[in-house]
Amino acid sequence: MIQIQHLTKRFATDAGTLVALRDISLEIADGDIYGIIGMSGAGKSTLVRCINMLERPDEGSVTVNGHRMETLSPAELRSARREIAMIFQQFNLLMQRNCLKNICFPMELAGVPRDKAERRARELLELVGLPDKAKAYPAQLSGGQKQRIAIARALACDPKVLLCDEATSALDPNTTHSILQLIGKINRELGITVVIITHQMSVVEEVCRHVAILDQGTVVEQGDVREIFSNPHSDAARRLVFPAGAPEQQQMPDRHLVRVAFNGTQTTDKPLVASLAIECGALVSIMAADTRVVNGQTLGSMLLALPENPEERRRALDYIRQYPGISFEEVKK
Repeated sequence: MIQIQHLTKRFATDAGTLVALRDISLEIADGDIYGIIGMSGAGKSTLVRCINMLERPDEGSVTVNGHRMETLSPAELRSARREIAMIFQQFNLLMQRNCLKNICFPMELAGVPRDKAERRARELLELVGLPDKAKAYPAQLSGGQKQRIAIARALACDPKVLLCDEATSALDPNTTHSILQLIGKINRELGITVVIITHQMSVVEEVCRHVAILDQGTVVEQGDVREIFSNPHSDAARRLVFPAGAPEQQQMPDRHLVRVAFNGTQTTDKPLVASLAIECGALVSIMAADTRVVNGQTLGSMLLALPENPEERRRALDYIRQYPGISFEEVKK
């Protein structure tokens, strides 16, 4: 659905030329929920604005649903943008219009007959769970309700792509969860490709299938969310996945240590440490751990101290080696 090749974007500043994006290449499949994450200033918002050509790249190409965006004429670009909807942190609703007319607004611009537009707007109010808010004005809504109306308005012209630029940053955790559930529902039921720009790791954990990590305008890591969360390679990814620092070896010269990476074991699976004790009689100590549940699966890593007895240690290693959904390495002293 979206292919970005060797994209570079520069801005002229008083201090000289700022390279906001440097040689970005990404592919986002049709129907995916793709996260783009990084710290403030990493270039996330600039990248998403290059997808719909609100910012034109200085180098490289952006193809959306077969359209080479940077080559289109103004009229062709307006047409292509109807397939790319966008929602923002600030909601950007028209305060003088009620919810129904806010949703109708893009259809009015597209020349959709009034009765057809209102019928579609009421369908979208049902979809986002606010059928009773048709005549309410934005000032009468909570933040979560405003974002739901903004999502309904974004869907009014049946887009192929939904771009979410920090769309949950202004919301409390419970409201964020409900909005992400709604985005997942829209993705499943309508088949819309979703791109989520965020600095919140919890957002990526909850809803995204693939992720790209930006650092100083460069993609430093990309791929399946589970793989990156279970075994991040770049410094930027480690800072995001392990904000408190990855489990490190402690000074224990007389103990054998292993670092176990959970690559997506089901949360209903039997716990590793307890299983080692019960099934093979190996008592291990947890020296450090940083794990989390992502889409019902355990990701992260754990540093274990193995038994001092050689036979117990051998049994523990054999058990860990055969345990499903994990990888491990022995930590050298």
